[in-house]
Amino acid sequence: MEYIYAALLLNAAGKEISEKSLADVVKAAGATADEAMAKSVANSLKGVDIKEIIKNAQNVSVAAPAAASAAPAGGAAKKEEAKEEKVSEEEAAGGLASLFG
Repeated sequence: MEYIYAALLLNAAGKEISEKSLADVVKAAGATADEAMAKSVANSLKGVDIKEIIKNAQNVSVAAPAAASAAPAGGAAKKEEAKEEKVSEEEAAGGLASLFG
């Protein structure tokens, strides 16, 4: 995760995101740099516009509350199922009453 933070920091500073720069930032933060991880992250971010990704992520976060509001609807469905079960129990009880009625 520290390599992602390092990449974000380098991007914000307008610096190139390379193996060396990532490793340098991680070392400067007091962690031990893993050259393979720095290389992997640097290669993964080649040609990626981080500012555009952050901009799009902000747009996605607006949709997240809408998805969260769908959760209570699921709870309402469970309540309806419980009511249906209760109604069918009442119907069963009514059917038994007609046997003895």
